[in-house]
Amino acid sequence: MLLQGSTTGVVLFAILTMVSALSVVYVKYDSRLKFNQFQGELREQDRLGVEWGRLQLEAYTWSSQNSIEKLARAKLNLQAPSTEQVIYLNVK
Repeated sequence: MLLQGSTTGVVLFAILTMVSALSVVYVKYDSRLKFNQFQGELREQDRLGVEWGRLQLEAYTWSSQNSIEKLARAKLNLQAPSTEQVIYLNVK
Protein backbone atom coordinates (compact mmCIF):
# COMPACT_ATOMS: atom_id res chain seq x y z
CA MET A 1 0.00 0.00 0.00
CA LEU A 2 2.75 2.41 0.88
CA LEU A 3 4.48 1.69 -2.40
CA GLN A 4 1.33 2.39 -4.36
CA GLY A 5 0.89 5.85 -2.71
CA SER A 6 4.50 6.74 -3.43
CA THR A 7 4.11 5.84 -7.06
CA THR A 8 1.06 8.08 -7.40
CA GLY A 9 2.96 10.91 -5.74
CA VAL A 10 5.93 10.47 -8.05
CA VAL A 11 3.69 10.43 -11.15
CA LEU A 12 1.85 13.53 -9.95
CA PHE A 13 5.16 15.25 -9.23
CA ALA A 14 6.46 14.32 -12.73
CA ILE A 15 3.29 15.67 -14.37
CA LEU A 16 3.48 18.93 -12.41
CA THR A 17 7.17 19.26 -13.30
CA MET A 18 6.38 18.79 -17.01
CA VAL A 19 3.56 21.36 -16.86
CA SER A 20 5.87 23.79 -15.11
CA ALA A 21 8.63 23.24 -17.68
CA LEU A 22 6.21 23.74 -20.58
CA SER A 23 4.92 26.91 -18.94
CA VAL A 24 8.47 28.27 -18.69
CA VAL A 25 9.10 27.49 -22.36
CA TYR A 26 5.84 29.17 -23.41
CA VAL A 27 6.49 32.29 -21.33
CA LYS A 28 10.03 32.58 -22.69
CA TYR A 29 8.80 32.17 -26.28
CA ASP A 30 6.03 34.74 -25.75
CA SER A 31 8.54 37.13 -24.19
CA ARG A 32 10.79 36.86 -27.25
CA LEU A 33 7.87 37.52 -29.58
CA LYS A 34 6.85 40.60 -27.60
CA PHE A 35 10.45 41.86 -27.57
CA ASN A 36 10.70 41.46 -31.36
CA GLN A 37 7.42 43.35 -31.79
CA PHE A 38 8.74 46.07 -29.50
CA GLN A 39 11.94 46.38 -31.55
CA GLY A 40 9.87 46.64 -34.73
CA GLU A 41 7.80 49.43 -33.19
CA LEU A 42 10.97 51.28 -32.17
CA ARG A 43 12.27 51.05 -35.75
CA GLU A 44 8.94 52.38 -37.02
CA GLN A 45 9.10 55.23 -34.50
CA ASP A 46 12.58 56.15 -35.71
CA ARG A 47 11.46 56.02 -39.36
CA LEU A 48 8.45 58.23 -38.63
CA GLY A 49 10.63 60.68 -36.70
CA VAL A 50 12.95 61.04 -39.68
CA GLU A 51 10.00 61.50 -42.03
CA TRP A 52 8.45 64.09 -39.70
CA GLY A 53 11.68 66.08 -39.70
CA ARG A 54 11.87 65.90 -43.49
CA LEU A 55 8.25 67.08 -43.81
CA GLN A 56 8.84 69.98 -41.42
CA LEU A 57 11.86 71.06 -43.46
CA GLU A 58 9.85 70.78 -46.67
CA ALA A 59 6.98 72.81 -45.18
CA TYR A 60 9.41 75.50 -44.07
CA THR A 61 11.02 75.57 -47.51
CA TRP A 62 7.69 75.93 -49.30
CA SER A 63 6.40 78.57 -46.92
CA SER A 64 9.45 80.80 -47.12
CA GLN A 65 8.72 84.10 -48.84
CA ASN A 66 11.55 83.72 -51.35
CA SER A 67 10.26 80.35 -52.54
CA ILE A 68 6.71 81.64 -52.98
CA GLU A 69 7.92 84.70 -54.87
CA LYS A 70 10.08 82.59 -57.22
CA LEU A 71 7.17 80.27 -57.87
CA ALA A 72 4.82 83.20 -58.59
CA ARG A 73 7.29 84.76 -61.03
CA ALA A 74 8.17 81.52 -62.83
CA LYS A 75 4.84 79.72 -63.11
CA LEU A 76 2.29 82.54 -62.99
CA ASN A 77 4.41 85.28 -64.60
CA LEU A 78 3.55 87.65 -61.74
CA GLN A 79 5.67 90.64 -60.75
CA ALA A 80 5.66 93.26 -58.04
CA PRO A 81 3.63 96.39 -58.94
CA SER A 82 5.44 99.64 -59.66
CA THR A 83 4.84 102.65 -57.45
CA GLU A 84 2.51 104.12 -60.06
CA GLN A 85 0.33 101.01 -59.93
CA VAL A 86 -0.15 101.09 -56.14
CA ILE A 87 -3.39 102.69 -54.98
CA TYR A 88 -3.81 103.81 -51.38
CA LEU A 89 -7.27 103.95 -49.81
CA ASN A 90 -8.25 106.08 -46.87
CA VAL A 91 -10.60 104.27 -44.57
CA LYS A 92 -12.62 106.34 -42.10
